Order: sequence, then C-alpha cells, then structure tokens
Amino acid sequence: MLPLYERLDARKPLLRIKLSHVAVCGISLALGAFVYCIVWSIVMDFERATYTHCEVSNYLPSISAAIGSYEPQRTVWRLAIILHLPVRLVLANLYSQYYKNHIRRNRRIIAKFAVILNVIENLALVCLSLWTSADDYEVHKTSFITFIACSEIYMLIVYFLNRKARKLSLTETEEKSLRYKGLFFTINVLAFSLAAYCFIRHNTKCESGVYTIFALFEYIVVLTNMAYHMTAYWDFYGLYMFYDWQKGLYMSHA
Repeated sequence: MLPLYERLDARKPLLRIKLSHVAVCGISLALGAFVYCIVWSIVMDFERATYTHCEVSNYLPSISAAIGSYEPQRTVWRLAIILHLPVRLVLANLYSQYYKNHIRRNRRIIAKFAVILNVIENLALVCLSLWTSADDYEVHKTSFITFIACSEIYMLIVYFLNRKARKLSLTETEEKSLRYKGLFFTINVLAFSLAAYCFIRHNTKCESGVYTIFALFEYIVVLTNMAYHMTAYWDFYGLYMFYDWQKGLYMSHA
C-alpha cells in the first residue's frame, strides 16, 4: 500500500470553498453580534446602557455602551470580532489577487494600499473591541480614529479603482456590487458626519434626545460599513477559494 503522501493527488486542491459564502459568513458573525448586543442592552440593561453624563432623556444605547460596558454583550462582541478576523484577512489576501487580475498595472500600487488599509482597519477593530474607553481610553481613542480613517479611505479608493481603473469590463454582479458600494459609502459618510455633530451638540448643550439621534447614526455607520464589505459577495460571485500544496491559497472558477 502506498504511503499517504504518494496516494494524495497533487493536482487536486485540498480546499475548495465558495467565496461568496465566505464573505457572508465573515460579516454575519459581526452583524449577528452587533444586533444581539444592541437588543440585549435595550431589553435587559436599558437604564444603565442609556444613561448620559448630564442625565437627559435618552432612548438608545451608544455602541460603546452596548458592546463594551456590560456582560454578556462585551464577551459576545469580542468573540465575534476575534473569530471573524481570520476570515476578513483571508478576504483581504484574495482581494489582493483580485485587483492584480482586474486593475490596470499603473494603478496597482493604489490597490495594494487599499488592501493594507483594509488589514489595518480590521486590526484596529480588534483593538477597539478589546480595549474599551473604560479600560484604556488612549488605546480605545487611537484605535477608533485609525478604524474610521482607514475605513473611509479604503471605501473611497476601492470605489474609485472599480469605477476608473479596471482593465476588464464589469460583469453584471460586479456592476451591482459597485452600485451598492457607492450607496453604502455615501450613507456612511453622511451618517458619520451627523453622528459627530450630534455628539458635539449633546456634550455642549445636553438636550433631551440628541444622544439618541447620535446613537442611531452610529448604528448606521456600523451597518453601512458591514454592508460595504458584504459586497464581496458580488465581487467574488461564482468564484471559489482553493488551496493546494503547489499554489497555496488562490481563487478560480470551479
């Protein structure tokens, strides 16, 4: 009987996974945890989660209160973010290959920069989740600024690359992906701007309900960020992730 390494067919991949499913599973972990933390905080920790420093009426918990202040929300969120990180890093690697195949050579350095921003964004999200403002304010603050900056610049660059720098025509699913990218990016920027305005206004004037509006726009920022990354479902539609001994990790049609 042949030994195992001789019985293995080197031409057959050891791993074959549909990429659209990988994209959905990765984002769904974070999305499910986010919804759980918000709903649990409203139902079980409403008074504590909606408390404000100036004690005005507030009807929604901020994201930091919902995911970082109380248990079991804090543990659920941290576990989800840590577990979904490998998936996001694999997708970043596959996007690097995707841009190499679809973006013109003279724009590939920008595409590489976008991939780096995506990786930094995900690492900042992990730091942001592990170190709350109560645990270490400076680390939390730096992680938040890094996350937002990398996220916004990444979304803008990727939209630009797919709109202006492709060497191949968009497929039907890629056109759909690009339309949604533009929509989610626009909503994300507007929501972030309005959230910042409401946060400043709340801290300066302490008006009833303003912090609630701030929290609502915070949710929209997070959800549109997730939705933007979920467009990987259409970017990689019909593609599979393979792994074999010779090529390593790569993507191709079945």
